[in-house]
Amino acid sequence: MKRIIFSVLLLSASLLAKAEDGHQLWLRSHQAAPVKVVTTAKNSAVLATARQELQQGWQGNPGATVTLTLRKDKAIKYDGYRISPTGVQASTEAGLLYGVFELLRRQQTGQTAQADLSNPSYEYRLLNHWDNPDGSVERGYAGQSIFWRKDSSFVTTNRDKVRWREYARANASVGINGAVINNVNASPKILSAEYLARVKAVADELRPYGVKTYLAVKFSSPALLGGLKTSDPLDPAVVKWWQSKAKEIYRQIPDFGGFLVKASSEGQPGPQDYGRTHADGANMLADALKPYHGLVMWRAFVYSPTDKDRAKQAYNEFVPLDGKFRDNVIVQVKNGPVDFQPREPFSPLFGAMKKTSVMPEFQITQEYLGHSTDLAFLSTMWEECLQSDTYQAGPGSTVARCTDGSVYPQKHTAMAGVANTGLDRNWTGHDFAQANWYAFGRLAWNNQMKSAQIADEWLKLTFAGATGSAASATTDSNWNTNFLAPVKQMMLDSREAVLNYSMPLGLHHIMSATRGHYGPGPWWAPPKMRADWTPGYYHQASENGVGFDRTKAGSDAVSQYHEPLASQLNNPNTCPDEYLLWFNHLPWDFKMKSGNTLWNELCAHYDKGVQQARQFQRIWDQTQPYVDAERFAAVQNKLRSQSGNAVQWKDACLLYFQQFSHMPIPATVEPPMHTLEAVIADDMRPQR
Repeated sequence: MKRIIFSVLLLSASLLAKAEDGHQLWLRSHQAAPVKVVTTAKNSAVLATARQELQQGWQGNPGATVTLTLRKDKAIKYDGYRISPTGVQASTEAGLLYGVFELLRRQQTGQTAQADLSNPSYEYRLLNHWDNPDGSVERGYAGQSIFWRKDSSFVTTNRDKVRWREYARANASVGINGAVINNVNASPKILSAEYLARVKAVADELRPYGVKTYLAVKFSSPALLGGLKTSDPLDPAVVKWWQSKAKEIYRQIPDFGGFLVKASSEGQPGPQDYGRTHADGANMLADALKPYHGLVMWRAFVYSPTDKDRAKQAYNEFVPLDGKFRDNVIVQVKNGPVDFQPREPFSPLFGAMKKTSVMPEFQITQEYLGHSTDLAFLSTMWEECLQSDTYQAGPGSTVARCTDGSVYPQKHTAMAGVANTGLDRNWTGHDFAQANWYAFGRLAWNNQMKSAQIADEWLKLTFAGATGSAASATTDSNWNTNFLAPVKQMMLDSREAVLNYSMPLGLHHIMSATRGHYGPGPWWAPPKMRADWTPGYYHQASENGVGFDRTKAGSDAVSQYHEPLASQLNNPNTCPDEYLLWFNHLPWDFKMKSGNTLWNELCAHYDKGVQQARQFQRIWDQTQPYVDAERFAAVQNKLRSQSGNAVQWKDACLLYFQQFSHMPIPATVEPPMHTLEAVIADDMRPQR
């Protein structure tokens, strides 16, 4: 009997191992054809990785010879490459690896592997992990940290190494070349000897894939960890402490990338505690890293309690410092002026700092977009930001061109994404959230890519052949018609759908803080809570109307934007509908471009979002013949939950705002399924 049970368990384990559980991401294994790989450089860990990828994934002519040529070429920038059907040329070993992945991607997605030159838009393409030393992940929705453990004994296991190598491989496949492996709300002990040993272990596993390791550091570490009396950046003892710490790090990790710093922000210590500027603090660290070619990424996410307009503060603090930073400092700027909201206008810092290296920071983890429950393909949001015109150097001065060195000379260029990875088997909690990791890498490599192309690639790599039948091949018309086309459109519509049922027409920051920014909460305002942490501060709802007045008659945030944009945003009749309530406080009966009143338009958007979420369910249900059973069921369950979330958002917001508008919900809009009291009670209920 025991032998039978054991056999059944072995069979079950075998079946589970073959299941499509999402762990392989977009790098699912395929039967490879034989290929001969020739290299023109001495062997190295990165070149060995490139050779291995070709041999494991080659889908071209059996027995072909592929040549990897390491040679300088003025046309090749950073880790760029030239590819052809029979080879890759690059100026760096990492460039050869990226070229190999591109060659394989084209084979696997049915693209022609023709001769092509590809250069990255940004020199540094990094993930920022908000992982804590105890293994928890701030704004993490996919399990515990892949780098740290609560019971950390600092013993690196083989399981750790395998996971880190898998992670590094996924990054390399989309051109990501750096990882900040701890939270920006940093613990000083991350710089202690025992933790640095763990950092070295991680770096050793990431290195063969061309991924450098970085650390977020606490500005007050000299006092908290080093025992100094101060962390003043101009104090000689503090300067010496950081120089010594940099030397210690590079002795163990010669290719260490540098520091990410959140300082003088949200209670985190910084140079302003000592009467110094952001430039003083950043430059002190930059000088310590300079001998090792290290980089300082200094976050511009700064704000203090205010009853005015939090959206203006980063611009006000950093623009006066333009040109005062060392050349190995990059100011890291969130895509919008507040905080990763589902939709924000671009940060006015983009283009305004003309003498300083500036890098965009996007949030891959869905802090404000339904965590790992709601499907939201964020490539469309990032594309929207990158292609926004700042007009700072005339028409065409897009955010992309103002940050990649095209408009202003920058010593360094970079893009960062706040990661959504964890120890969940599928890495990201939601199978479709993997697409956001993929999309970030592709946009960081090419900031002109279109979201439609990115979605097309990801779907083919992730789902083609998932049922093991010929009908699932990317060349099959049924698969393309019944799976690829509708699911791609679902992805492209998904972020707008979330906006429709949560924060349309420029509404922002009206989510529940009780559940970690998940679900509706326009009413949320605990006693003694600072105003700019409450939704009411942002929506300003009253009987007179709704929206935050950032016009010249209000906070005048519009003046931080260049003309003609400032005037366009200042006038509600010319302000785009998607930013209307971001920049304007308007009466409920304001006449919209559609002819509707503002109230009726708001109701229509909320209702449309619900209908879109339900349509996503219908689309996915029809794809069952083309998807493996495990991932089909997982996504189906997520979409069911999302539909419920959409209804709750719609009911909560319309019923809440109706208290001020005193207007009926139009008959064309689905009546609320909940009462406002029930939704608020649910929000206040302790979460499991």
